[in-house]
Amino acid sequence: NQIGDKGAQGLADGLKDNKVLTQLYLGVNQITDNGAQYFADALKNNKTLTALGLGSNITDNGAQILAEVLKTNEILTHLYLNQNQITDNGAQHLANTLKENKFERDQILISDKVNIFRP
Repeated sequence: NQIGDKGAQGLADGLKDNKVLTQLYLGVNQITDNGAQYFADALKNNKTLTALGLGSNITDNGAQILAEVLKTNEILTHLYLNQNQITDNGAQHLANTLKENKFERDQILISDKVNIFRP
């Protein structure tokens, strides 16, 4: 696919008022950390999305952005970030959010080798 940050911005804007869509998978696209920020902003108010997949161009910065929104978003239970450039540092931000967070998260998939489940 060829969805980039501009497309991500449009999709994220649509999520802000979404009352129907529960899953959105956008793997193998051109969405970068800027796009991750758009989705994080949308997730602050979204009350229906339970699963989000962003693959290919997210780095530790994008992982940290998404980890921050997970601290307050009560709905998202599955976050798929496989096939990105997330290192141990980005994974640690996500793991810390799970450890400190009272909201239920079923799974955060970072890569084929790193899969974080809530203890």
